[in-house]
Amino acid sequence: MTREEKTAAIEVLREELANTPFFYFADASTLTVAKINQLRRKCFEQGIKMKVAKNTLIRKALESEPEAKGFAALFESLHGPTTIMISDNPKAPAKIIEEFRKTNERPLLKAAYIDTSVYLGDDQLKTLTELKSKEEMVGEIIGLLQSPGRTLASQLKASGSKVAGILKTLEERGQ
Repeated sequence: MTREEKTAAIEVLREELANTPFFYFADASTLTVAKINQLRRKCFEQGIKMKVAKNTLIRKALESEPEAKGFAALFESLHGPTTIMISDNPKAPAKIIEEFRKTNERPLLKAAYIDTSVYLGDDQLKTLTELKSKEEMVGEIIGLLQSPGRTLASQLKASGSKVAGILKTLEERGQ
């Protein structure tokens, strides 16, 4: 690879990784070509971009970004073969890795970057699969906000029925 090709590859990686809030580094090194193709197909179906890159190129791409993004914590995971999984959903790659590992020993999770949070090591896979998406969090918050209103409305309705029942009983006794 010439210097110009490396520079271009670094720039492409920098753009892809800097412009997405969620990406994973995995090790799929011992998988056969057929298994890799199967993994790529699953990723494609879920809208996950999967690519393999040299660790030095990934590191240079991440180093060129501001320190505030927290990419430096990912550097320790950049050893051995690295597969990059880029997604718009924070837990989709984790779900695919988990599902794929039911029948295969790899890919292993090396690291994940989720909105400035870094998860290192394969032991973090369970945590990542349990993450809630933005839509799920918004739904829960709306449900929590609506809950007191619903409770109040049902109590008022029940109290009104109770008062009406008492008045009806008193009216019947008075006649």
